[in-house]
Amino acid sequence: MDELVSIGAPPPVAGVSRLPRPDWLRIRLSTPEPYHRVRRLMEGLNLNTVCEEARCPNIYECWGEHGTATFMILGDTCTRRCGFCAVHTGRPAPGVDADEPARVAEAAAAMGLRHVVVTSVDRDDLPDGGAGHFADTIRAIREQLPGAAVEVLTPDFRGVEDALDIVLAERPEVFSHNMETVPRLYRQARPGSSYERSLALLAEAAARRDSGCYEGRVKTGLMVGLGETMAELEATIRDIRSAGTGILTIGQYLQPTRDHLPVDRYVHPDEFARLRGFALGLGFRHCESGPLVRSSYHAHEHVGDPAASL
Repeated sequence: MDELVSIGAPPPVAGVSRLPRPDWLRIRLSTPEPYHRVRRLMEGLNLNTVCEEARCPNIYECWGEHGTATFMILGDTCTRRCGFCAVHTGRPAPGVDADEPARVAEAAAAMGLRHVVVTSVDRDDLPDGGAGHFADTIRAIREQLPGAAVEVLTPDFRGVEDALDIVLAERPEVFSHNMETVPRLYRQARPGSSYERSLALLAEAAARRDSGCYEGRVKTGLMVGLGETMAELEATIRDIRSAGTGILTIGQYLQPTRDHLPVDRYVHPDEFARLRGFALGLGFRHCESGPLVRSSYHAHEHVGDPAASL
């Protein structure tokens, strides 16, 4: 199957107007054999991916063309209810799946990945917020794929003491935590989170890097199109850079269902280019900025020379 389709809004609702979807939000819907191979592997090993759970628009490219996927650990039920996210929310099953790290590693090895990206739902029900499970997953990947780079995109762990150190002790090549949006929109977009807490987590990871306790990169991501102004975006990007973050991704918010926050506007590719230039001018090592960019999009390109700073 190979079809050019528009994306960017849920099905229309009678009597409710929707923003017209621009031409630049079009993807090639293609499901060749590699796509089905990845799907069968995930189903066979009972694994979740953010590609499916968050309805990522790049799934056809990543699964079908590159044979990659972003693993989502700690189950498929999130304890928070973010206004932008399609992942199921509710009360997760108690505890964690102790075999999940080994299955993630098995899948990564079967796919021959050289850069493995692991994220998770929020698990505020766990004493460590899931940090120990991240550590177990990194170790399992190291055993199966000793030469692969590992990138973790973690929750804020509710600010639990030592959670960050538990993860960084396993030396992931990239530590990432998404800021998502500007401070003014946190109450609507991330009601269970805090701008200050997320920024502090990035600053703590950068401080450990700068002190020599951690040798990897520090990364975050932002969405645009929720109603933020350019001035707010630039201020937020400055905050992120001041926290010591070296890698930034910026992408268009796409409303996953009619029950989620509406798209305020579709940002033109020229504005994404401007934001990328602004970020690089502040000293970011790498900025991936575009309508379809997501945190793990082209993630292997964000690492670069491990001997370089940031």
